[in-house]
Amino acid sequence: MSATHITTYLASLSALYSQGITTEHSFRGALETLLKNMTGFSVVNEARHIDCGAPDLTLLKDNIPVGFVEAKDVGKNLNSKDYKNQFDRYKKALDNLIITDYLTC
Repeated sequence: MSATHITTYLASLSALYSQGITTEHSFRGALETLLKNMTGFSVVNEARHIDCGAPDLTLLKDNIPVGFVEAKDVGKNLNSKDYKNQFDRYKKALDNLIITDYLTC
């Protein structure tokens, strides 16, 4: 992992969050950039719906989906029962899934 990429990512999140008007969608661009820089994969924000739902980001290698990211707003409890059905559905269908609040996985 490159410390520079992480530092840039956290600075982007902080700048957005400090505006006080963000939603979970506000941070996707920063995460997309981080994933592209860290993995070298293509990243698609809001890819087409798949059988289990529509994860927020899809990572592609040679145009083949190799990973998925579901992001909730900064600071949201990822263990909340509000997300259980969605997360269980994704976990059952997707082998390579990251669930994040942009700061934790």
